[in-house]
Amino acid sequence: MLNQTEASEFILLGLTNIQGLQQFFFISFLLLYSTSLLGNGAVVTMVIPEPRLHTPMYFFLGNLSCLDIFYSTATVPKMLTGFLFGHEPISFGACLAQLHFFHFLGSTEAVLLAAMAYDRYVAICNRLRYVLVVSPRTCLLLALASWSTGFVHAMMHSIMTSQLSFCGHNHIHHFCCDTKPLLNLACGSTSLNLTLPNVATTSIVLGSFTLIVLSYLYISSFLFCNIQSQEGRWKPFSTCISHLIVVALLYIPVLFSYAPPSSVSSPEMDVQVSLMYSAVIPALNTLIYTLKNQEVRSALKKILGRQPFPRGK
Repeated sequence: MLNQTEASEFILLGLTNIQGLQQFFFISFLLLYSTSLLGNGAVVTMVIPEPRLHTPMYFFLGNLSCLDIFYSTATVPKMLTGFLFGHEPISFGACLAQLHFFHFLGSTEAVLLAAMAYDRYVAICNRLRYVLVVSPRTCLLLALASWSTGFVHAMMHSIMTSQLSFCGHNHIHHFCCDTKPLLNLACGSTSLNLTLPNVATTSIVLGSFTLIVLSYLYISSFLFCNIQSQEGRWKPFSTCISHLIVVALLYIPVLFSYAPPSSVSSPEMDVQVSLMYSAVIPALNTLIYTLKNQEVRSALKKILGRQPFPRGK
């Protein structure tokens, strides 16, 4: 594969040049990154040894936590370094690697959330056959499909970007290497590089989001048609709340970033959206699942050597 790129490195301009804001952002994102590592690491540590958590839902939650650890690690450490030492260069190879993992992990998470919605649909609407339908083999295949889809999608971004020629300035107006800011620095026509990856990204995002919406429409219809009491409807649906919050946190920024035409989006909005789902969401996901899930909290207290608090306290 011939690389015609003349630029050997790029400069990530980050979020701001103001010294006071850089210090504030460094502390804020260091706390978010630490929360992501500790929280998601704790979830993975709980799911593996705890027999009560060896179920499809927690298998997918473990995958989600691994994704969030890798996702934030792909971008946040480089951003923190920039806050401390100013605009440091990133080599072309490292930039491509960051771009690859950014899209690999992001698209994998989108598909994995659709798999988790399917798990909730079967658990509620087909409860008697749940163990048979969502078997360990099915869970493994769904997880492999999610990771494989993300990898292939990211390879498209990486390969197409590697073929571009960068003969202008090398300053990237972003805190990480993403497709859009790199295309702004490329020489020659970038229409194919802009169109194909965007079509693929939109297909993955909208396809996964459609499956999630259909799953919850079926769940809502099933509960309203088969259960008369409000309490009876709420109890099974309450198992979906954490997943719905995580879906909203991920898909709303992604849809804002990729669904509108290019003329509607702006570089500033792209940076804000990227910050949301690469730094903020990985930290929030673990808090959402931990705070709203009694089994996870009990397993965490068990690992920490504490007995669960008595109910009602």
